[in-house]
Amino acid sequence: MIPFSVSGNGGARRLLVTFCLAGLLAVSAGFSARAQEAVEAFADPSRLVSIGGSLTEIIYALGEEEKLIARDSTSIFPQEALELPDVGYMRALSPEGVLSVNPSAILALEGSGPPEAMEVLQKASIPMVLVPETFDLAGIIGKVETVGAALGIEDKAAELAEKIRQDVGAAEALTADVTERKRVLFILSMQGGRILASGTGTAANGIITMAGGVNAITDYQGYKQLTDEAIIEARPDVVLMMDRGGDLDPAGEDVLAHPALASTPAAKNKALVRMDGAYLLGFGPRTASAVRDLSTALYGASIAN
Repeated sequence: MIPFSVSGNGGARRLLVTFCLAGLLAVSAGFSARAQEAVEAFADPSRLVSIGGSLTEIIYALGEEEKLIARDSTSIFPQEALELPDVGYMRALSPEGVLSVNPSAILALEGSGPPEAMEVLQKASIPMVLVPETFDLAGIIGKVETVGAALGIEDKAAELAEKIRQDVGAAEALTADVTERKRVLFILSMQGGRILASGTGTAANGIITMAGGVNAITDYQGYKQLTDEAIIEARPDVVLMMDRGGDLDPAGEDVLAHPALASTPAAKNKALVRMDGAYLLGFGPRTASAVRDLSTALYGASIAN
């Protein structure tokens, strides 16, 4: 179930709607219908704060960036967005920081927080739309349609949504004929030698699936630290990480030399893939390109032929 909520002035009304995923078209229609209900409460987007990197990318892709007056710290693309004031990390927001830029409206990804900060913002006299997120094509289309409806540019949003739909479909088709799917272990961090890895229900799980891979860890949802035994049993063919730079050498020897990884197929084949985190896990306008790049990294350039 995906909640969609709106808060704003005019009786401090708040709408909470839940609906089920029932196929791509049904989900897109659901997002769009709920977003349309928010338009009345979101009447003035002229001074807009965007909280969530994918929402900021969508606003730029729609050509509506002139409305943006601030963004959160996950909004690092396009480069122009970095010129905007930063109101903080989306999961550690300060209400005072958001309100200090005097916004007329706030767009925020569901999951922004902490809860007490969101409660303060929802009680303020600033209309806010909380945008649902799922880590698949339906979720991307839904975000585009929700943003478009909230900004009153449904036609432009429909055009962008259709382009994304076609681009992602073409990217996913690259691996349609792959018979032996690579088992991919996404590692979020290795601090202190402890491997924090993705299970199901994450952006990492979603992008691995779209790129034609198989998540090597399916025993839990979210991120957890893995025991050495669990890593060995997972038998990853490929290790996938965000490219943060700095503490790990470019060849990946520090990663693949980890005692638990050293005996896996990934280490034996030196199969480590690093990609920019916002690009890889953003689930926005650039996701089709990320799917293509990850697919090529997993299966080689031959899949494009």
